[in-house]
Amino acid sequence: MDTPLTVPALADATELACDVLVVGGGTAGTMAALTAAGRGANVLLLEKAHVRHSGALAMGMDGVNNAVVPGRAEPDDYVAEITRANDGVVDQSTVRQTATRGFDMVKRLESYGVKFEKDEHGEYAVRQVHRSGSYVLPMPEGKDVKKVLYRQLRRREMREKIRIENRVMPVRVLTAGGRAVGAAGFNTRTGEFVVVRAGAVILATGPCGRLGLPASGYLYGTYENPTNAGDGYAMAYHAGAALTGIECFQINPLIKDYNGPACAYVANPFGGYQVNRHGERFVESDYWSGRMMAEFSAELASDRAPVYLKLSHLPEETIGAVESILHTTERPTRGTFHAGRGHDYRTHDIEMHISEIGLCGGHSASGVRVDAHARTTVPRLYAAGDLACVPHNYMIGAFVFGDLAGADAAQFPCYEGKLPQDQIAAAHELVYRPLRNPDGPPQPQVEYKLRRFVNDYVAPPKSGAKLSLAVEAFERMTGEIGGMGARTPHELMRCAEVSFIRDCAEMAARASLARTESRWGLYHERLDHPEQDDAGWLHHLDLRKSPSGTMEFAARPVEPYVVPVPEFTPAGGPERPLGQVALIPVATAGPGAAAARPAGAAAPAPAAPGAASDPALLRLLTLAEESPDLDALRPYLADPDPAIRTAAVTALGETVPSGAGPVLAARLRDNAPQVRSAAAAALRELVEVLPAEAELGAALRAALDVPDPAVRTAALEVLRALRLGGAPVYAAALADADIEVRIHAVRGLVSVDATGELASAAFDAAREVRVAVARGLAAVRTPVPAPLRPLLADPDPLVKAAAFAALAVTGCPPAYTGPATSALTDPAWQVRTGAAAALRAADPAEAVPALAGALADANADVRKAAVQALLAHRAHPEARDALATATGDSDADVRAYAARATS
Repeated sequence: MDTPLTVPALADATELACDVLVVGGGTAGTMAALTAAGRGANVLLLEKAHVRHSGALAMGMDGVNNAVVPGRAEPDDYVAEITRANDGVVDQSTVRQTATRGFDMVKRLESYGVKFEKDEHGEYAVRQVHRSGSYVLPMPEGKDVKKVLYRQLRRREMREKIRIENRVMPVRVLTAGGRAVGAAGFNTRTGEFVVVRAGAVILATGPCGRLGLPASGYLYGTYENPTNAGDGYAMAYHAGAALTGIECFQINPLIKDYNGPACAYVANPFGGYQVNRHGERFVESDYWSGRMMAEFSAELASDRAPVYLKLSHLPEETIGAVESILHTTERPTRGTFHAGRGHDYRTHDIEMHISEIGLCGGHSASGVRVDAHARTTVPRLYAAGDLACVPHNYMIGAFVFGDLAGADAAQFPCYEGKLPQDQIAAAHELVYRPLRNPDGPPQPQVEYKLRRFVNDYVAPPKSGAKLSLAVEAFERMTGEIGGMGARTPHELMRCAEVSFIRDCAEMAARASLARTESRWGLYHERLDHPEQDDAGWLHHLDLRKSPSGTMEFAARPVEPYVVPVPEFTPAGGPERPLGQVALIPVATAGPGAAAARPAGAAAPAPAAPGAASDPALLRLLTLAEESPDLDALRPYLADPDPAIRTAAVTALGETVPSGAGPVLAARLRDNAPQVRSAAAAALRELVEVLPAEAELGAALRAALDVPDPAVRTAALEVLRALRLGGAPVYAAALADADIEVRIHAVRGLVSVDATGELASAAFDAAREVRVAVARGLAAVRTPVPAPLRPLLADPDPLVKAAAFAALAVTGCPPAYTGPATSALTDPAWQVRTGAAAALRAADPAEAVPALAGALADANADVRKAAVQALLAHRAHPEARDALATATGDSDADVRAYAARATS
């Protein structure tokens, strides 16, 4: 066996000095170093790998997702879009920096030699992915971006100002006098201990991509660059900086069995789109956000799965262009992967899946809190790139904030005071403790276990119980991580990364517990708090390390918007201290444990081995392994401890003895929310196997008066699925105060073809309900247009659009053809799209001329809807002529649909 590395003496540390220390040589770090050096600062750039090949950018980049190019998009529109995509919880001043400075950064990168796609007239070929603006700027040679930047770093004038130390990994930021003064770390090749003194520190270490465990089980088969282990998150936290939005996870669509992006930003502008196994486009959201991922996840969980990225409908020249980007720029291994499967975009659509969870500011909103100059809450400490909380900032935003950090940090000369020896000693211990136990558990085993807990307890959908178990697990694993063994510097690096992952995992679990609502779709879906609460939670959730070393939280009001967004109104006001987050008792000893705990206090520490546990719970868990009948479980279902009742409901849902349905439905009326939640989840899960017995129907109907709206929603859903409800039941629920309940009532009425009762909801106060009514009127077995009349005049464009679209199914007789034709000029594109769809069912003599005119609409979705409607009238000569014209449309989707006229 190899001789272990010797622990170096603390006194033998190598000390380096600089004005500006940049940690991380990726996108943001490279730009920060260049800008700071350009301002005259002496810069030290530390990279744990090698700057030439480090960071996500080195993996290739297909294009810019957020290029606000003058004449093609407006900064304020982009800021508003990001605000909506992040459900209103945004510091607009930071997002606006990217919006207003992004184009100058594109020009700067171009001056370095980075290539962006342009048209025949030399204009930037910006493409549209989102309906509200065109922001995607392809990079035909994006694989070379990092090479171009490295070339800039190595220019003679830059070499005089920028010292690059590759293979040096900082583990802690050093602070003195309340400000950042340097960092401590080690050389990942030699094991040498390194201490740096600096005037300012810029953290640019990327996201925490190695948080959740990929479905493949491979530790490093992550969506993000696997070297991004949350280093900067942990260093900022231990330095005392505030982090924010940590409960807002990053979850992405990816290619099945290939942990790389599905590349919607590349494929969709070319006409690709996402479909289920029936070939149906199912995505309603207008951004690759948590809302869209929730839709994606729901589709995967339905009988309409699998889900595919559809490319096979595109013409040859388009497929060739997509291949040239995806197989050479974004991920060069992608072509090899498809070839190994025998797949070709011309004949095979690409199966998609969902990535593991991670933390990322640039693609979500979880990061270190920064202001509009990349400053953190610790003076002279900066954060930029995916580490910083600037929602949906992407590559251009990383460059912009690297530039901002470098410019602001350049003003501070090297720190000349005494470095904090206690912090240096703690960093030394963190790095080298695995050498004292070389035969301890190896890093891969410990990391796998840690990240499996992340998947088991932290990944959405979340619940307070699972998150509390997660916190206990991560606290317990602190000892296991401290006992890991290592023999080489490389193994030391991996062990340090596991400590960072653990810190990030605990932050994610505690932050998710603290935000008692659901927001951002799949990113923060709380089963026990299913509603979005703007009144109480239109706030940033900040976390920081308290002086006592505990993790504490504060709800910080969203600042007044620079760009008004009607959907959200920040309330302002003072910050709301939350203190430590309270854990939810799970399998605790004694029914009074929760009541006896002070508000805001943490749950008791896990019991020591051999400590007494609740015997009733132990008996129940043992019993559940024996597939008990209902009578055996009844005493536990009536236990005074809600934890016991919850476990009994879970056991009932897992074993499903005869008579389980009515008993589960009865638990919907339990006085404990966790019991009701467990019962609702079990009923939904078992809806396909439970017999539709009268007793179950009666219990479900009785649950419709429970104050908890989640219970009423579940009851309606199961009643509808099992055909145990009737029109009177669903019609009564139309008066419910909760919007989601009323939507499920509408779905119930559709299931029993209650057109009259459906029509009575056409004046509901909630837009979402009226949209559901419009769609429902088209979904009954014998749809007719008359009930849609009030919805066609609705003041909300989405309702009006849904009503017109419904006419395509109900029929569009002459009395409705005129309104549909007039609606083709409505200011809202959604209405125009719906109107075009309606004319599919109209008399071709009136419909075809109007649809031919709609082919000139500025909105591609309207044109596509017009083409689809014209296809229904293809027997009409004028329709065929219009479709022939549309085969030359600028949008690939429109062209593809128009081409079907000849197939």
